[in-house]
This record gives sequence, C-alpha cells and structure tokens, in this order.
Amino acid sequence: MATGTVKWIGTTIGYGFIEPDDGGKDVFVHFSQVPRSGLTEVTEGQKLEYELVEDRGKTSAGNLQAL
Repeated sequence: MATGTVKWIGTTIGYGFIEPDDGGKDVFVHFSQVPRSGLTEVTEGQKLEYELVEDRGKTSAGNLQAL
C-alpha cells in the first residue's frame, strides 16, 4: 500500500487530494471512500495509507487507513 498526506480535502464538494510520500503525482480521493474504509473523517495534513484503484478509467485512492 502507498502512503501519503492529505493535501486538501473539500468535504462540501466531496473530494480532495493526497500527496504521495514517494513524491509522485497527487492522488484524487472521493469523499465516499472515507466511510467505505471505516473512517469517520479525514483532515488536511493527516497521514494515510491507501491503494490506487481504477474506476471508470480513472485512478483514485481507495481502502484508506489512518497512520
């Protein structure tokens, strides 16, 4: 699993971005992944572990875990 830091999260618009620890391109995260992963919330600056998942031809973060 990859690790990164929540760079920006817009709870009112339902998505945000994770900055990977490996220095790669920011990863999109849809807010629906938060409860699906068993989390109640994510906040800017929070460290997460995640998997890259493909959905309708787009890559995003899924299976989130707080570190």
